[in-house]
This record gives sequence, structure tokens and C-alpha cells, in this order.
Amino acid sequence: MVRVDPVPRVYQPSASPLGPPLACCTAHLPLQEVALWPPRVQGPQFQETHRIYRQKLEELTALQTLCSGSINKQKKRLKDLRLELQRYKRHAGREEVELVQQMGAHIKERQNVFFDMEAYLPKKNGIYLNLVLGNVNVTLLSNQAKFAYKDEYEKFKLYLTIILLLGAVACRFVLHYRVTDEVFNFLLVWYYCTLTIRESILISNGSRIKGWWVSHHYVSTFLSGVMLTWPNGLIYQKFRNQFLAFSIFQSCVQFLQYYYQRGCLYRLRALGERNHLDLTVEGFQSWMWRGLTFLLPFLFCGHFWQLYNAVTLFELSTHEECREWQVFVLALTFLVLFLGNFLTTLKVVHAKLQQNRNKMKKP
Repeated sequence: MVRVDPVPRVYQPSASPLGPPLACCTAHLPLQEVALWPPRVQGPQFQETHRIYRQKLEELTALQTLCSGSINKQKKRLKDLRLELQRYKRHAGREEVELVQQMGAHIKERQNVFFDMEAYLPKKNGIYLNLVLGNVNVTLLSNQAKFAYKDEYEKFKLYLTIILLLGAVACRFVLHYRVTDEVFNFLLVWYYCTLTIRESILISNGSRIKGWWVSHHYVSTFLSGVMLTWPNGLIYQKFRNQFLAFSIFQSCVQFLQYYYQRGCLYRLRALGERNHLDLTVEGFQSWMWRGLTFLLPFLFCGHFWQLYNAVTLFELSTHEECREWQVFVLALTFLVLFLGNFLTTLKVVHAKLQQNRNKMKKP
């Protein structure tokens, strides 16, 4: 009796707007039918959809160019008007000065509106982003993409803060090797470099972080780089434990700041009092006054620890066995960090106290 094998069944895929998949069923089809598949994949409907997409993309680019040009013209006019008001204010009377101040406030309000508009338009990168990324457009066009990038930035800070805390604890109490210290310092350099790049991208997309809290990370990058190049020796060992203890305390404070600032920002955004792209920072800002003043003692303690590091390094730089240039440079850098952090925090606290006094004086 002759056994007849069953005819193999050919899998028939479901219809798709892009045509049937190529790899699933070509094994049992004649070569002539397989040769007809590429035209079906690149069918007229798909090509028409892609043509419309390209057309809309060109229209979008033209609109972006038009809006950017109009905003630049308006900003130039506002700048000229502000200069004229400053010259006029010198010879104005009391009532005229009040009018000039009102016009100045209106100009500032218009500048904020233009800033929000530019967050959705391509723009030239700053010097730092041009050096790192080149002349590439980093503007995210949708709110969803902006918020997703901001949240990813916040998670990156949180995860790296925890890793740096564990690394500092391990180097301080377990791993007493120069190699592990170099790995820790390299991680600090990479962390702060990455923060500066991501913050620059967020600023290009409408985030209002500015002033010292942006410069702070550049200074910290430089400090970590100098620590990485500091060779092992007597002077290094004298400062090592103090620096690692400072790193542990700093990571703990940063974790507290992230945890409480994130909740405070969420509440203020829900009330419409803060921008959706506002970030957690390693310091104290005016919006933290309600609910986060308990962080001030920890912040001031960290600031004065930076001053203590600077004083210690200045003393070590005068040691008879000190031959490394890194000691004096690190002392100056810690002093700059202390002055920037302390004076900025003090300025914010003083401004808020003055503002509260003025509110109490009003009937």
C-alpha cells in the first residue's frame, strides 16, 4: 500500500495596508508570485500617505521659519523700546516713571510669551551644545515628548544619586584603593557632564532653570575632573576621607531634595503656579518656600562643608610635601561653589522674607 503524504498547508496572512509580510510564507510560493510582492508592499495607498507626510513636513518647516522670523523681529523691537525707556526714565517725572515701569513690566511679559513660543520652534544651539552635539536641532515639538524627556532626566538624577551614594560609602568604608577612587571620580565627571548636556537641551525646549544652578554643574564637572587627575600621595590621603564623607552627605541631601521637590512641583503644577518643565535643582528657589523650608538647614550645612573643604585644601597646599597643583585649584573651586551656593540661597531667602513683609504691610 502506497502512503500518500498530506499536501502541506500554506499559511495565508491577514490583509495589511502595507501588504503581506515577506518572510512568513514565501517558502511554498512559486518564484513568479514572490516577484510580484514588492509592488504590492509599495502600493499606491502607502505611497500616497508618504507623499502627504512629506508635503505636510515641508509646510511645517515653512511655518517654523515664518514664526521664527516674526518672533525675532518682535524681540528686536522690544529690545529697542526697552533701551528707549531706560534713556527716557532718567529725565522723567514721578508719574512718568510709574508709566515707564508699567511698560517695562509689559515688555517683560511679552518676552516670556516669546520664550514659550520659541520652545516649539527650532533654534540655534548655544556654544556648549554646539561643541558637544554640533549644529543639530534638539527642539522637541510635542508636549508629550518634552514631558517624557524631563521625566527621564529626573529619573536619571535619582538613579545616579543613589549609585553615587553607594559608591562613596563603599570607597569610604570598604574599598581603600586608588583605582576605586578613580572609578568613583570618573563617575562624578560623567554624571555632571551628562547633566549639563541634558539641562541645555531642556532649556532649549522651554525649561526655565537658569542662573547659578546651571553654572553650578559646570563648576562641579571641573572639580570632579581635577579630583580625577590628582595623583595618589600623602596630601591626597589626608583629604580623601573628608571628601568621601562630604560626597555621602551631599548625595543624601540631593536625594531628600529630589523626593520633596518632586512632590512640591507636582502640587504647584496642578494649581497652575509652575511651568510643566520646571526641574528639581540642587539648591533652594523661591517656589520651595511653601513646604520645603525644612531643607534649608541641610543646604546651609552642605554649603559650609564646601567652605571647610576649601580651607582644608588651602592649608594642605602650604604643606612642605605638597607638590601637586590640584590642591590649590581644588581649594579655589570649592570656594567658588560655596560662594555661589550660599549667596544664591541667601538671596532667595532674603527676597521671600522681604516679599512677606510687604504683604503684611498692605491693608
